[in-house]
Amino acid sequence: MPRNPELELALQFIDQTDRNLFITGKAGTGKTTFLHQIKKESLKRMVVVAPTGVAAINAKGVTIHSFFQMPFGPILPNQIANTSNQQRKFSRTKIDIIKSLDLIIIDEISMVRADLLDGIDQVMRRYKNKNKVFGGAQVLMIGDLQQLAPVVKPNEWSLLQQFYKTVYFFSSKAYQEANVVSIELKHIYRQKNERFINILNEIRNDSLSPKSAEVLNERFDPDFSPTTDDGYITLTTHNNRATLINNTELNKLKAETIYYTATVSGKFNENAFPNDEKLALKVGAQVMFIKNDSSVDKRYYNGKIGVITQLSTESVTVQCANEIDEIETEKETWENINYSINEETKEIKEDVSGSFSQIPLRLAWAITIHKSQGLTFDKAIIDAEASFAHGQTYVALSRCTSLEGIVLKTKISSNAIINDAQVGWFTKSVEENHPDENDLIKSEKQFQLNLISELFDYQQFLYPTTRLIDIYYKNKTSIKGEVIEPLQVIKDQGVVALLKIANGFKQQLAALADTAVLPENNSAVQERFVKAVDYFLTQTIKNIVQPLSKISFSSDNKAVKKDFDKQYDQLHQLLNEKVFALKKMTEGFKTKTYLQVRANAVLQKTAPAKKKKVASKRDPILALKLRELRDDIAKAELIPHFQIFTQETLYAICDALPKNSKELLKIKGMGKIRVQKYGDEILDCVKEYTDLQPNKKEPKTAKIPSAQISLALFKEGNSLKEIATKRELTLQTIETHLMSFIPTGEVDILELMPLKKHKELLEIVTNTTYDSLSELKEKVGDAYSYTDLKMLLYSLEQ
Repeated sequence: MPRNPELELALQFIDQTDRNLFITGKAGTGKTTFLHQIKKESLKRMVVVAPTGVAAINAKGVTIHSFFQMPFGPILPNQIANTSNQQRKFSRTKIDIIKSLDLIIIDEISMVRADLLDGIDQVMRRYKNKNKVFGGAQVLMIGDLQQLAPVVKPNEWSLLQQFYKTVYFFSSKAYQEANVVSIELKHIYRQKNERFINILNEIRNDSLSPKSAEVLNERFDPDFSPTTDDGYITLTTHNNRATLINNTELNKLKAETIYYTATVSGKFNENAFPNDEKLALKVGAQVMFIKNDSSVDKRYYNGKIGVITQLSTESVTVQCANEIDEIETEKETWENINYSINEETKEIKEDVSGSFSQIPLRLAWAITIHKSQGLTFDKAIIDAEASFAHGQTYVALSRCTSLEGIVLKTKISSNAIINDAQVGWFTKSVEENHPDENDLIKSEKQFQLNLISELFDYQQFLYPTTRLIDIYYKNKTSIKGEVIEPLQVIKDQGVVALLKIANGFKQQLAALADTAVLPENNSAVQERFVKAVDYFLTQTIKNIVQPLSKISFSSDNKAVKKDFDKQYDQLHQLLNEKVFALKKMTEGFKTKTYLQVRANAVLQKTAPAKKKKVASKRDPILALKLRELRDDIAKAELIPHFQIFTQETLYAICDALPKNSKELLKIKGMGKIRVQKYGDEILDCVKEYTDLQPNKKEPKTAKIPSAQISLALFKEGNSLKEIATKRELTLQTIETHLMSFIPTGEVDILELMPLKKHKELLEIVTNTTYDSLSELKEKVGDAYSYTDLKMLLYSLEQ
């Protein structure tokens, strides 16, 4: 295998430095292989994320939205940092993983919007280090900007364009601050013919020459009709075109249709299914393998095309062109993973949270260009006439291994080549600023110096310390105990004093390291490091640990106590991590050792004791359903759970099993307003539960949810008032039903709200900061109702 200097350099930057990287390359340069090599070989603690479910499954990672728990609408600057309830959404395990991360790999970065990358930065700063971009973690971005672009709706861009020059990730605030090293992989593995490679490069750069266009369009044959054995696949721009071609060809076959049902277990989002849940196949159908063979024989790969020769209940036999042996394939399994921490080794581990097992074949007379990304074809019919997005023509052509294997249904002209000028500008800057070995050496040295400085950095101690002092002076009359004197010692003699000394030490370190020798191999640096560890550990114990242990605090003011406890716990946690790390580094500095110590410092705290489950005589099924309902309402309305109904009321509902609003009103804690707002949904829950209980004379058919009935009537053309009259429900209840379908796209907000009102309210809300729905309502005033606000917030989730 030929040497690949760009790939080798990229691997060294990942392992030996903390530089953030953007790894790009033309189609077929091995970017996915590079990702899997890092996962296999790197010792850094990492997670892999991708912008879509399918991309995440292919990268053997998780989606950006699920790992970082992002909203699906536009993410505005400081939106996550200013959301007070964000803390409750992250589990302790997730926070520990984030705090202990060395590396975040983002695959298919070309599809990541600028605001989403800034959202990642906001989360990482919140839980790891607020003073460093991406919280101080190294970020590796992999992708080709000349391929598929981010998706942004016009109404979303109208919000984002005031903050970003373009929708692409490189316009994000985080990227511009991240001092990114960009490396382009040059060696093309997919295509071998230089003439074809040159044509692809010209299309990629939006500079297709007349001569190249003439050569390319020699493949134009609008009347071409392949035979069954030819193995051609049509690449088209729109999903309905591909579906029509596949269904038409399948229907031409007289053989019996055999259906294969996927086996889905655990958590596996439908949007990320890699194949049809119910797959229809016939003998004679042209199909494509959509997964690499997991057996040792490696008989097929993702994108290999053949024709079905035999079907059984458990397997499918495929004959591929120019091969003697047929391939018999059974179900393959795709895994959905999440991340956790191994309690013994403290390593980040991948847990399988769900799986999808299905025959790894898809009808392959046609496929969309979008779904073809990452695949390789020997023979393809390309219909790029209706190219509608940046990079589509390039993606289609670059799937093919040779020019001879291409048939064009329409000629390739400049109209079919859509490239974004901003992408061209950025790509050119990447090509002109390629790093070399000297950049690597400088970055490796700086990485080691950064790690040493980090060990002696007390900047993060400053905020909780000053905040505790501030709380004390503002609430002296309600605070009892020994508080202010220990805190002043911690601040003045501990944190501030050590910050000054650390700054001087950092300058000394830079002077000592001003040689060709790396700091971890520099005897002068090592000698100074050992002495510094001893000094900082002694001073930390004397001026922070001991004074902190003397603090005694009590207050009758619950809000003050809560705020004080939060800052105290934060300071205590930082102190535990710092002392742990200093004690483990007394023998000298080694990069690998420190990275492990740093992670263990975060994870060394003891796990909290598990709460005992309270025994209950009530059936837990209904209680669980009611809790789920309360959770959904609380999230939708941004209100605390108790405002919907309390735990006591929940149990009372389980005991009483009310059948109507009158009975529900009799339950303690359910007043008229609550019954009016939530009564229908509570009663639906109770009825669904009671219908499933034994001793029924006749089995009940599945009950259609109340909201679905309202939606069906709305789709029939009934007005909201007409639906309310027919169903004998309030107008507010019908509005609540219908607005719940706004995020799914089944109902458009403009069907429920006038355009003028929507524009006015959208402008107000996007320029207002708030932590809850009630706070937002208070700020917008009486001109808009709670229902108006809920509708708008739902529409922003789309």
